[in-house]
Amino acid sequence: MSIFKQHIAAMSAYKPPLDGRDPKAHLLLDFNERTLPIAQVVQEALIAYIQSGRLQMYPAYGNIVEVIADYCGVKAEQLMITNGSDQGIDLIIRAACREGDEAIIPGPSFPIYSHCAKIENLRILEPQYTRENGFPTEQVLSLINAKTRLICFGNPNNPSGTVVQRADIVRILKAAPQAAVLVDECYYEYFGESVCDLVDTYPNLVVTRTFSKTWGMPSLRLGYIIACAGNIHALLNVRGPYDINQMAIVAIRAALAHPEYTDAYVAEVMRESKPMLEKFLELHGIDFWPSGANYLWAFPHDAERMNQALLAENILVRPKADASGRMGLRITLGTVDQTRRLINVLRAAL
Repeated sequence: MSIFKQHIAAMSAYKPPLDGRDPKAHLLLDFNERTLPIAQVVQEALIAYIQSGRLQMYPAYGNIVEVIADYCGVKAEQLMITNGSDQGIDLIIRAACREGDEAIIPGPSFPIYSHCAKIENLRILEPQYTRENGFPTEQVLSLINAKTRLICFGNPNNPSGTVVQRADIVRILKAAPQAAVLVDECYYEYFGESVCDLVDTYPNLVVTRTFSKTWGMPSLRLGYIIACAGNIHALLNVRGPYDINQMAIVAIRAALAHPEYTDAYVAEVMRESKPMLEKFLELHGIDFWPSGANYLWAFPHDAERMNQALLAENILVRPKADASGRMGLRITLGTVDQTRRLINVLRAAL
């Protein structure tokens, strides 16, 4: 007999397949991470902090909220830092929803959305993305009712890379004023478009972002929430005072002071590597979903054999099946040289 809530005891833990990954042995194209090390200036900032004799002190965040808000083009009172965007997603759902409320989470999607919703024992409705029609706007709108307390989606979506149009997001915001509309902009720097400018117009809008993907620091766990000032005030009442570690603050401060290394990487991935892989897939008749992010969800004829060929060359991608059970490979884009290496293995396997 469990001492915890019955529905939580019956859940399964979210366990991404992280074991055995080694950046020195493998080309890591499986978790949509930055495929190059972080900038030297960020490494030096972390080393200097470690050597400063302050690790025994509690974190002091200084003006980091103002620094990030300035980067985002929002007011400091509209932003809150979190322990990765995962904590932001969890805090929003915990603060907005009660047991028995309904959540609309279009699928397939990032598993943490449904995982956090299940912890709160919400009733989850999952209209489906399709390769042909993209985000299921009309289905989402048709499911909204008085019990809807959460509508959650990534923009672009993971794993499909599907983009949600701004006009469709506005339609949803207007249709569900009683619900938290959580737009996860985890891949914002690759996509380049945002709805964070709408948070004052629509107080039901909350946006989550992270420094894990584009900025290359998932191990340090720093994300943030953008929302109207009233929402941020409420969420700060839920977040702990020391939830974000000081090393993350040091690293992000250095990174934002020198954005050129991130800007150059994004440009190479999106303007060179991504078109290169898209052209290869089209040339060989391999289906893939249109993507606004740094990854493609591709469906070769024999995905398992293709994955084994990549594994044999120490290239890791992420096998993921679509709603019909058809197995695909979600492939992260890296540098041009890394993409050429990937394509050479795919070509040989074909």
